[in-house]
Amino acid sequence: MTPRRRPVAVLVAAGIVFLLLMGLGIWQVQRLAWKTDLIARVDARVAAAPVAAPGPAEWDALTEENAEYRRVTVAGDYRPDSDVLVQAVTERGPGFWVMTPLRTQDGWTVLVNRGFVAADRRDDRPLPAGAQTVTGLLRLSQPGGAFLRANDPRAGRWYSRDTQAIAATLGLPRAAPYFIDADRAGEGQQPVGGMTVIAFRNNHLSYALTWFAMAGLLAFLTLRALRR
Repeated sequence: MTPRRRPVAVLVAAGIVFLLLMGLGIWQVQRLAWKTDLIARVDARVAAAPVAAPGPAEWDALTEENAEYRRVTVAGDYRPDSDVLVQAVTERGPGFWVMTPLRTQDGWTVLVNRGFVAADRRDDRPLPAGAQTVTGLLRLSQPGGAFLRANDPRAGRWYSRDTQAIAATLGLPRAAPYFIDADRAGEGQQPVGGMTVIAFRNNHLSYALTWFAMAGLLAFLTLRALRR
């Protein structure tokens, strides 16, 4: 490459990298706007008055954007001897989420996360008898399992709240594609409800500033090299 063409090649290469870095920065700004809007919507849902839990006619339209963490209420009867224990680690230590099917007054079934029990109290999960009204947060199914841990229904080992797999294992008819994280029933009662952790990582601004800073530094170093 001749000396005359070398600065042009450097400028073209630097320009391509500069545009790439700027594009990444702009993408992170867009992600920031999306995440900020998501957090605002979830905060509004959590603080809102509960609405009726979606029935079968609404299931196909449920998405993370329009349904996750919606406060809902539903009435029905718990199915006895049907608890599914899903492994969990919480601020109270290791233990299990107690997932229990509730047959609604309209004839369909929804899984209710009645709350958390510590590993050494896994049998301490009394089931309320008779008609119940459950209020809590709508959560979409968590299929597959956890990181490096697949659900094993046959062995009774569950690592995620996969509503479809649990419903199939228990033979539940017309099971909702979501579950409900029930509110805390009362102080000292088992399982302990109301332990939903609502937290969203929002580092997009720092990522955007990093990409823009790298683009600016590249432009500065390129111009400095060309002047020399």
